[in-house]
Amino acid sequence: MRTHARVVVIGGGVVGCSVLYHLTKLGWRDVMLVERSELTSGSTWHAAGGFHTLNADTNMAALQGYTIRLYRELEEITGQSCGLHHVGGVTLAGSQDRLDYLKAEHAKHRYMGLDTRIVSPAEIRELSPITNVEGVLGGLYDPLDGHLDPSGTTHAYAKAARMAGAEIVLRNPVIETNPRPDGGWDVVTEQGAIHAEHVVNAAGLWAREVGALAGARLPLHPVEHQYLITEDTPEVYERDAELPHVMDPEGESYLRQEGRGLCIGFYEQAMDLWGVDGTPAGFGHELLNDDLDRIGDSLEFAFRRFPALERAGIKRVINGPFTFAPDGNPLVGPVPGLRNYWSACGVMAGFSQGGGVGLSLAQWMIEGEPERDVMAMDVARFGDWATPGLVRARVRQNYQRRFSVSYPNEELPAARPHQTTPAYPLWKAARAVFGHGYGLEHVNYFAPEGEPLFETPSFRRSNAFAAVGAECLAVREAVGINEIHNFGKYRVEGPNAADWLDRIMAGRLPREGRVALSAMLSPKGKIIGDFTITNLGGGRFHLTASYSARAYHMRWFEAHLEPGVTVRDVSLDLLGFQIAGPKAQALLARVARGDVSTAALPFLSARELDIGASRALVQRVSYTGDLGYEIYVPAAEQVALHETLTAAGGDLGLKPFGMRAMMSLRLEKGFGAWMREYRPDYRPAETGLDRFVAYGKNADFIGRAAALAERETGPKRRLCTLRVDARDADVVADEPIWHGGDVVGFCTSGGFAHWAGVSVANGFLPVDLIAEGREVEIEILGEKRPAVVFTRPLFDPEGARLRG
Repeated sequence: MRTHARVVVIGGGVVGCSVLYHLTKLGWRDVMLVERSELTSGSTWHAAGGFHTLNADTNMAALQGYTIRLYRELEEITGQSCGLHHVGGVTLAGSQDRLDYLKAEHAKHRYMGLDTRIVSPAEIRELSPITNVEGVLGGLYDPLDGHLDPSGTTHAYAKAARMAGAEIVLRNPVIETNPRPDGGWDVVTEQGAIHAEHVVNAAGLWAREVGALAGARLPLHPVEHQYLITEDTPEVYERDAELPHVMDPEGESYLRQEGRGLCIGFYEQAMDLWGVDGTPAGFGHELLNDDLDRIGDSLEFAFRRFPALERAGIKRVINGPFTFAPDGNPLVGPVPGLRNYWSACGVMAGFSQGGGVGLSLAQWMIEGEPERDVMAMDVARFGDWATPGLVRARVRQNYQRRFSVSYPNEELPAARPHQTTPAYPLWKAARAVFGHGYGLEHVNYFAPEGEPLFETPSFRRSNAFAAVGAECLAVREAVGINEIHNFGKYRVEGPNAADWLDRIMAGRLPREGRVALSAMLSPKGKIIGDFTITNLGGGRFHLTASYSARAYHMRWFEAHLEPGVTVRDVSLDLLGFQIAGPKAQALLARVARGDVSTAALPFLSARELDIGASRALVQRVSYTGDLGYEIYVPAAEQVALHETLTAAGGDLGLKPFGMRAMMSLRLEKGFGAWMREYRPDYRPAETGLDRFVAYGKNADFIGRAAALAERETGPKRRLCTLRVDARDADVVADEPIWHGGDVVGFCTSGGFAHWAGVSVANGFLPVDLIAEGREVEIEILGEKRPAVVFTRPLFDPEGARLRG
């Protein structure tokens, strides 16, 4: 066994072997894998082995497509069969909402190059004669779906890695992982210690325990999962061709052919968590006790959907554990707070996602960043707020909803409320309907008296539509108040703070007392943040960005930190409100001690002012695109600030507004949003963020060379805004844009602009198609709707109110 390796991968399941293979594929050969037992031990060996491309996140779907296409390559490299069965698969829709969801997914697939199609009940019956299509409205067919041999595939990854120089050591449990001063790790195993430059935790069922050795608490939990294998069935073995997979969400089941019989698995409501107190050290190639009572209702439904199943005898029951993250996606990437320690775990769909996980992580380690945005599986999407109790509750919820329709406006209830601000009871008393993000509650909208305190999940305009419209009008016609806790907030201080920020941020730093907007770029020039920077003077800066990116951004800051600089996350220490609308300045003047006129406090400026009894940081900026201010105070003084503002604003028409209204208002100004218009897939010039990149400044900021190259060649596509002739459904994201009979672009976000009274979409189009009045079509829920490009903001196009 080697005593030194560039990378030690811990865990010999399909994911660990994929990571090892991809490291060698990208050029790192001094790598090794350490497995406590045998390859496939834990979850891999008893997996059902299905694979599919369907995923609500387009990048995850693309990585799943990569994984599926990779298997032929592995077979060619190694001569090891993966046992591939490319039989195709159909997902059934037993309700209109389900059919709407499948139509939306199919529309995304058009510009992703995935060859799916919507099929009728008759076509489903033709594809799968054993399926009873009574009550089925249609389905989504994907020719890439299929299944494989889990053991053969894992050994193919391992063999390919060994052929390229990797070492695999079996029957060698890891006892300790100790950080070294040089940033590497001492991995202590039963067979000896290994000095590793990098450690990858791909330990599957043992990922929690392996993470704890390094002081990391990974948010995942094992769950029991059952599937059945039937005896030989005439309806199966008398066919000339293999049956396709059938996913039946209403029945919480997936079904495929297994030899001369059938294999059916369930995501049942009466599910069981497993290993609550930890995964037993001696567990490995065992199964759990059968529990058919747990799947009784699902099995009864399956007998009606697949009558042949009821006539087939049960040959074998497989009940085994596998791991889930709270949202069901993998946990991949650098673990925040640890140097050179990487996660590749929580991959519950290993044979759909394992190849993509391995590729992305290897690119991240070797090239500094993955080629596509992997935020949906970045381990940094969770923070310390993801406690073990919350993880258990949300893993349970996610498992039970594995086949549920995912609505764009849906807010799920598990482990909520979890984190709240002092203003939470004030909003609750005002009939707030809450959403949540990154563990924290926020107001979506305020329900009028007589209306339910619940937004109906829908792909179309919901019961919140009128209430959100009223909030938007209150802002545009008088003044609105909104909590600003869901900004990530950071304090950067020290004698070298300005020089450091000048290299971290692509934009120009503001002078003292001023505010500037800036992109933050990766080395390859991709957008990894859009920040508001306030220069407080004395080497102190106040930064704000997306709240959901807190761990993501702190990980980046800490990885690039230099002497003479400190960075603190003060997101929950500084709270407050924004006030926005034509009467916002009048309201501020009533409560502030000091001159707040435009001359004294102009647009993009900041001052410390006494507001009531509080000393507040007041910034002249507003995401609503209106005249507005952000007011920050210590968290303990937030309620007092609210009392001060509301007492002074009653006769000015002060009304609270939530995030639904905020997102509508920003559309009227063409403002982008993090992870919609601005994300690590995109670059400054194509999104318009090049306005906030100081290409010529003296500092050699991260990503400068790539940003200059993009500016030199010019982008092939640009973000633009469109009016949409929508019916009762607005653009959400990822809808294809058609022109001349071809898909030419896609939407990044959209919604109804209530003040302007029109449906609006943001999206990418080829540069030569972007012109005022250009007519295109946007496919919404399977229907192409007319849309027109416009190039001036719908609200305050000259910025007179914003700056006045």
